[in-house]
Amino acid sequence: MNGPGAEHGHPALTNLLGHWQGFTHVAAGPWGPEHRVSAQVSYTQVAGGLGVVQSYRHIEPDGSHFEGHGIFTIDPVHDDVLWYYVDSTGVPPGNAARCTWRDGVLRVERRNAGGWTRHSIEVANGVLTHVTELRSPGRDDGGDAPEAGVDGEALSYRPFMRSEFHRA
Repeated sequence: MNGPGAEHGHPALTNLLGHWQGFTHVAAGPWGPEHRVSAQVSYTQVAGGLGVVQSYRHIEPDGSHFEGHGIFTIDPVHDDVLWYYVDSTGVPPGNAARCTWRDGVLRVERRNAGGWTRHSIEVANGVLTHVTELRSPGRDDGGDAPEAGVDGEALSYRPFMRSEFHRA
């Protein structure tokens, strides 16, 4: 059974489909020094176009690997995209997050046990770019809002990973 529009998918997801290879720049932080790694990601349409499975993987210089898997699903009532994501860091994944899509950029801010993560994903001029930034909750912000800070000052996101891919 196909629902309305199931065969078409969502325009925010259709440009992502396929297998991509490239590099990820990992910023310095508690996880280690700044470095660049070879990476790959694939986006596969499922459920008649109502979902897209995302699989990302890179190998660290020490031979260990990082992988993340997500599923983007379409909310047909609101005609927007939800993203559920889990990765190999061991941080509990939290709930699905509602994405925004403007000017060809898919954006999402999601909260998990470690704080907030902000993602921007876009395809422009044949290059898929995925930027990931992190923000840890301050001691007085309660962790409820991504821009809340101590004494009303906004806390900043800091770079974590920036990936650039070309179709394989």
